[in-house]
Amino acid sequence: MSFENLNLHPAILRALTEAGYSTPTPIQAQAIPEVLEGHDLMASAQTGTGKTAAFTLPALNLLATPHPAKSRGPRILVLTPTRELAAQVNEAARKYGKFLRARTVSIVGGMPYPLQNKLLSQPIDILVATPGRLLDHMERGRIDMSRLQMLILDEADRMLDMGFMPDIERISSALPSERQTLMFSATFEGQIANIAKTLLKTPKVIQIAAQKEKHANIEQKLLFVDDMAHKNKLLEHLLIAPGVNQAIVFTSTKRHADLLAEDLYAAGHKSAALHGDMTQGARNRTLTKLRHGDVRVLVATDVAARGIDVQGITHVINYDLPKFAEDYVHRIGRTGRAGNTGVALSFASHMDRHQLRKIEQYTGQRLEISVIEGLEPKRPAPRMDHNDKPRSGRPGQRPGGGGYKPRGQGYASRDGNRSEGRSFGDRAAGSRTDANRGPAKRQDSDRPARRSRSFA
Repeated sequence: MSFENLNLHPAILRALTEAGYSTPTPIQAQAIPEVLEGHDLMASAQTGTGKTAAFTLPALNLLATPHPAKSRGPRILVLTPTRELAAQVNEAARKYGKFLRARTVSIVGGMPYPLQNKLLSQPIDILVATPGRLLDHMERGRIDMSRLQMLILDEADRMLDMGFMPDIERISSALPSERQTLMFSATFEGQIANIAKTLLKTPKVIQIAAQKEKHANIEQKLLFVDDMAHKNKLLEHLLIAPGVNQAIVFTSTKRHADLLAEDLYAAGHKSAALHGDMTQGARNRTLTKLRHGDVRVLVATDVAARGIDVQGITHVINYDLPKFAEDYVHRIGRTGRAGNTGVALSFASHMDRHQLRKIEQYTGQRLEISVIEGLEPKRPAPRMDHNDKPRSGRPGQRPGGGGYKPRGQGYASRDGNRSEGRSFGDRAAGSRTDANRGPAKRQDSDRPARRSRSFA
């Protein structure tokens, strides 16, 4: 099947040809005809399968027919959970709608209000927004939704996790009832299914891949760590290994992301941090540098787990395991995109056994244990059966062998002296409690400040 078989407008086909696309992906081949026929849609597909185009192309096709009503308000509304994902959708709409001259605007948190007010005062065809900021503008009467024809919810499960559903329900209630609604989600189980029933009318359901079938093109490995120093040595070894083109390193906190990016940069890596406390301008510049190859190692929090589409990312490293098992799937989905292969590596200690169990239950597969010669863990944490019973370890031994030292003993510093718990690992984890030290100074640039301290 080719895009010509999908009855898309010639102007859209021309843009697809110019972009080098000729054959639709499975989610595109199944979703586009249903949307063109006017059905509401519930669609589930793994990340990297082209789902953005699956709703962007039929939405643009709707714009090929002029609307009878004269208004500046949008005809298409796309809601996304993060600014990064909004930027990705906005870029796709502009690329595929260039010959239709579709007017696309993105309204997200972090952008100055005067700029957004100016954008909203102009005629709009497609509005891409995060729920909170959109609702703010709607309540101020700055957006006319009278001619809206299509509502698209992208990453609906993520918006549910982030607490956006009350905002989405308020937005939906203010939209014309005679509209088409599309919902894309990683899963439609549990509460997300109930929400879909209230927002969609007799929708068509498309599920491209079951959860257990996901990421067959991504090699997933698990490395046990003794302590923070051991974790950092493993990270340094992995980042300089052959075959690593670009990598995303995921941490659990924003402060940790900043500190780790700084130390990696000081060690000679082209690194940068990405998290929710950065301004929109700084985030955009960082992502642009990542796409251009000027950033080789991106240290990010889960805010960046969805919406980054860079084909050069060969490795994802879970420096810290995610709090929620579903975030693991979206993290590793940043590699192995567009049919490429990728590698996902996760660090874990015996303290992480419950998170490991949840991840393996959610994905339906065991993570392969890997050991790097010369950097073996002293006492590997036991693997847990799904009934949470240790499968290894000597009688009387503390679970996992306890590579972590009791508080107060500290670690060996780089000059061989003992420190009182103030090694790089402790500092990077944000566990340092110097009363004279304030919070890390957030920079409004993409490049962390250089430090004289070595990373390894």
